[in-house]
Amino acid sequence: MEKRKDGFLIDKGATEKDFIFGTRAVMEAIHAGKELDKVLVQKELNNDLIKELLQLCKAENVPVVRVPDAKLNRITRKNHQGVIAQMSSITYASLDHVIDNCFAVGKSPLILVLDHITDVRNFGAIARTAECAGVDAIVIPEKGSAQINSDAVKTSAGALNFLPVARVRNLFYACRDLQKMGLTLVAITEKTEKSMYDADFSSPVAMIMGSEEDGISQEIMGIVDDKVKIPMAGNIESLNVSVSAGVAIYEAIRQRKK
Repeated sequence: MEKRKDGFLIDKGATEKDFIFGTRAVMEAIHAGKELDKVLVQKELNNDLIKELLQLCKAENVPVVRVPDAKLNRITRKNHQGVIAQMSSITYASLDHVIDNCFAVGKSPLILVLDHITDVRNFGAIARTAECAGVDAIVIPEKGSAQINSDAVKTSAGALNFLPVARVRNLFYACRDLQKMGLTLVAITEKTEKSMYDADFSSPVAMIMGSEEDGISQEIMGIVDDKVKIPMAGNIESLNVSVSAGVAIYEAIRQRKK
């Protein structure tokens, strides 16, 4: 996995069958409803067809990355016309639809928000636990999230084929929207004294997990409704993020089973 300065991740293990080459071919794929992980566009290109492609990507919420021609040529030697789209391994879900469906059947939504979890194996492990526990959806940002490729699906033991994943353009605004829809935002963080066991997960909740390196962003921490930590009794003060997610998820499930 190659991490770019703009926050996008490029899957080094992808093969040519995972890509679509050429401006019109990519546009046709979008019109046909194909799930694209991202569209790579050569930096210097700015003709009318490229502008049309960029407008289409914006309208359909397909991430676009401007890259040098050398990057495109490393992916393929075919005539890519300065545009390459990477296919997604899953079909992304609408967060609004997930929440609406939960309320429609009388279920209290349990959502897991992942703030810059970039490791594919951690993401896959989290997805596996979330699906087994009955989490209603995982929410990830377009930029700075693990590549949902075949490795992620494999690590999740196939859970990503069943668990809804909502990819949003701005995680902060998505969290705001969750609050407007009646969910409580709970940050799972070591930056608090409140124990996770003192929190209420029985009502509609969105639990937020941050990366092991940076934690939850300050912007999101500024709007959460509650901050709780997983109690530690040993000498090591932190858990792997996938383990932390599992502990938090099953505490929520425990409370809901009462």
